[in-house]
Amino acid sequence: MITETLTLYERVEEALKTIFDPEIPVNIYDLGLIYTLEIDEEKKSARIEMTLTSPGCPVAETFPQTVQDKVLEVRDIETVTVELVWEPPWTKDRMSEIAKLQLDMF
Repeated sequence: MITETLTLYERVEEALKTIFDPEIPVNIYDLGLIYTLEIDEEKKSARIEMTLTSPGCPVAETFPQTVQDKVLEVRDIETVTVELVWEPPWTKDRMSEIAKLQLDMF
């Protein structure tokens, strides 16, 4: 797909798919770590609620900044808010079919 034909939401989604969980070799979007993705095209902003696979994850303090930095690279996004949430807890059920295939979980 050509980037210019994607909506702003889709471009942000694609950016999130380039970020990989540090412990599981799957991107955070397909892994189901993104709980909420809201785009305000007028304000050129994104709001993201995300989680990690466990509260004890060694990158818990730095990973939201990694996500924010990557989304700020998307054309037409000027502000990004990333909130790390723990409810509901992440489970393997949140994974996409692609992620399950990558991890041989069928």
